[in-house]
Amino acid sequence: MIEKILIANRGEIALRILRACKELGIKTVAVHSTADANLKHVLLADETVCIGPPASTNSYLNVPAIIAAAEVTDAEAIHPGYGFLAENADFAERVEESGFIFIGPTADTIRKMGDKVEAIRAMKASGVPTVPGSGGPLGKNDAENLRIAKEIGYPVIIKAAGGGGGRGMRVVHTEANLLKSIQLTSTEAKTFFGNPEVYMEKFLENPRHVEIQVLADGQGQAIHLGERDCSMQRRHQKVVEEAPAPGITEEQRQRIGQACVNACLKINYRGAGTFEFLYENGEFYFIEMNTRLQVEHCVTEMVTGIDLVKAQIEVAMGIPLSIKQEDVTLTGHAIECRINAENPAKNFMPSPGKLERLHLPGGLGVRWDSHIYTGYSIPPHYDSMIGKLICHGSDRNAAIARMSNALSELIIQGIDTNIHMQREIMNDHGFVEGGQNIHYLEHRLEHLV
Repeated sequence: MIEKILIANRGEIALRILRACKELGIKTVAVHSTADANLKHVLLADETVCIGPPASTNSYLNVPAIIAAAEVTDAEAIHPGYGFLAENADFAERVEESGFIFIGPTADTIRKMGDKVEAIRAMKASGVPTVPGSGGPLGKNDAENLRIAKEIGYPVIIKAAGGGGGRGMRVVHTEANLLKSIQLTSTEAKTFFGNPEVYMEKFLENPRHVEIQVLADGQGQAIHLGERDCSMQRRHQKVVEEAPAPGITEEQRQRIGQACVNACLKINYRGAGTFEFLYENGEFYFIEMNTRLQVEHCVTEMVTGIDLVKAQIEVAMGIPLSIKQEDVTLTGHAIECRINAENPAKNFMPSPGKLERLHLPGGLGVRWDSHIYTGYSIPPHYDSMIGKLICHGSDRNAAIARMSNALSELIIQGIDTNIHMQREIMNDHGFVEGGQNIHYLEHRLEHLV
């Protein structure tokens, strides 16, 4: 059994992990930068270690400092949360080589799924549907690349094999722009990800973003927990997420869910993970696997009643999954709104500063995941997300109504936030109708802010 966990993260996810640890009777170590000494989870942890100055590269991405903190506090395991080092295979490897348990997949799995070309190959071998594409990295043969694009059919998208977060992608609509686009994307991939390999896929023009949550124990058991719709996006960043996805039938859910389960078993996956798909005209197309906890894991917890963070920790302890697929049921509907310290009316400019007043919503089916409190000063060094408001209802309309009410009750003063924009989204006819594509919010934003 694990008796002490070091939380290698900050903000709301660090507090979420700490709460799960406390419920399991596990002691916690909070590492933090000098800017984060007053974070909520730092104040609540059993032990704390300052690991560096505010810049992430010198603190939350400082692997030697994190390992040293685990050593001096006698922690047994490290939970990376999401972001920062959560999908860094070298970090996972270093953690385990240093004698600690990494709460997540093996380094080999992270490395394999982090390479988009390798991930697509693994998915094809497991029967997971993928976007028509080059089937591997593009070579230097211009004639061959032109042939592949013609066979796929324009428009196509060039992607960095080691990319992510919306970077390293370029859409090509005509043959005349293909070769130049391949070269430019390869150069960007080398700069941003240290890997110049790129691949080509069919560009789906009006897809939704639908993802499947999985849990696997690395001991021959895996389950899926249904799907989430994350199509409300701005610049490839999710703004609103919900579960289940509107319009997905039970037959579709079980078919794609089982394909993901089969893939987990084939790659011997361990822990929580998410298969991300583009969904268009009733078909799923795999785009990537996130080998970590997702920001939006809360909506899945709300409709399944399963604590994903506790499940991660138990799997890391070597405890086999006790939940069978037939035990998983989806009850009602859940929606999550990301609350950011930013001004939508001023090109989403970040708004760090001191919180002068905070009033939180409540009531049946309302959940608030956040590290902020009255008097807390939001530093300018990190992501602008300061909280997640999650509402659950008996159906989608009830969840939307509950979210709309909760957003009207949520008061954050002293900084700018996107609360007003989220309220407008809940009242937007297209969102209420459901099933909008990933471009919808971008097109509507000028009317919503």
